Amino acid sequence: MAEISASLVKELRDKTNAGMMECKNALKETEGDVDAAIKFLRERGAIKAAKKADREAKEGIVFANIDAESRSGVLVEVNCETDFVAKNDNFKAFVSELTDAIVGSDASDIESANSISKGEGSLDDFVKAKVIELGENLQFRRMVRHDVEGSGVVASYIHLGGKVGVLLEVNCGKDDTASNDSFRELVKDLTLHIAAASPAGIGRDEISSDVVETEKDLFRKQMEDSGKPPEIMEKIIEGKLGKFYSTVCLLEQGFIKDPDQTINDLLVAKGKDLDDELTVRRFTRFGVGEV
Repeated sequence: MAEISASLVKELRDKTNAGMMECKNALKETEGDVDAAIKFLRERGAIKAAKKADREAKEGIVFANIDAESRSGVLVEVNCETDFVAKNDNFKAFVSELTDAIVGSDASDIESANSISKGEGSLDDFVKAKVIELGENLQFRRMVRHDVEGSGVVASYIHLGGKVGVLLEVNCGKDDTASNDSFRELVKDLTLHIAAASPAGIGRDEISSDVVETEKDLFRKQMEDSGKPPEIMEKIIEGKLGKFYSTVCLLEQGFIKDPDQTINDLLVAKGKDLDDELTVRRFTRFGVGEV
């Protein structure tokens, strides 16, 4: 068998991100054939990744990537087993590279993202190779993509070192507004607000009817011994629901920088300043490990 040189091992490592001994053994198995060694490592990696897949992965980070024009962005969550790995620069660089590959494609879900070409294989192969390198179960758990429709921008915010991430699209009526510094600052403030306030939806129509009925039942039980007539109780319940909506609906929440001003009022006021109409089209908030 031909001697496996250090330069050949390095070449294989550069192409696969696998460990040095993994590469050396693969080259021995394939008699120094780099292409065959890559295939060998992928097959071995798939087996190793499958063996680790049942191990719980509750740690990890949320990461975002926005294109240069702020017209498209992705938000991903990648999980690992330990907080030690989640804080590791190697793991963070891996998640960043994974997100770069997605934002540069047209992938809109996990299935299509895993099929993206990455190096000598797919994005799924890229993840499995990192499983071998880090020795932990890694899960590319979820992703979302926002592409601007019409005029507007996509923005992101990552909080608590990657434990919480927000992706937001805000639309405007005029193209000039989208590049306005004051508008961009507003959008940035909204991402911070969403990270902190964790709204369940933009408006009341996005709040599940089951959630609303559960709240109503809770209010009824709180007042069941009050002796008030049913029609009065229903009016009180409607009032309580209004307060509930102000805690879960983005547009009705008090702005974190000025709680006396709702997000809707903020959008209207900024729209008047810019002589435009501003609309929050959608947002996504990921928290690591949340159900």
